[in-house]
Amino acid sequence: MTATSTLRRLRDQPFALLLEMEQRARGAPRGVDGDEAVREWVGIAFRVDRTVLLTSREDVREVLRVPPVTRVPGARPWVRGLANVRGQLLPLTDLRAWLRGTTAPTPRSARVLAVNHRRVPAGLIVDEVYGFRRFHEGEQGSATATPFAAIEDLVTGSFTRDGETWPVLSLKRLVESQRFLNAAE
Repeated sequence: MTATSTLRRLRDQPFALLLEMEQRARGAPRGVDGDEAVREWVGIAFRVDRTVLLTSREDVREVLRVPPVTRVPGARPWVRGLANVRGQLLPLTDLRAWLRGTTAPTPRSARVLAVNHRRVPAGLIVDEVYGFRRFHEGEQGSATATPFAAIEDLVTGSFTRDGETWPVLSLKRLVESQRFLNAAE
């Protein structure tokens, strides 16, 4: 029995037809190009200072506007403070200040990347978020240098497209690093 005849047979049984279609959709490879399935990596592009970085979409729980912040006494200057996000306290870190060591006014385009980490709640304030970026396996490269020496060991790879290289920053490694966790002065 062909696939088309199976669907025709189920046309008078809408629920069974929907179940069959769902099973077929779940079994179909994503990003099919001809007969060959193309693997893709999906990340979130963001800017810190003048540098555009990527992070895996699994590393980010959500992207927020910068909420009102309560300063924490005795914290390092890059710790912006605590924010109440839907009844949960979220510590906010100014990523540019953490990387550069100096603070600057927050631009209007700034956003918070709420890190998806089970044990370390953290929100990273970045200068701008560009949204999702999809890359094919062939565009993936090894770790590349960034202007920030503080994250060289946190860059897990890169992607290159149209002559532009996008370093991939592991937010999981960042929030687990000793320098990040040592937020008290």
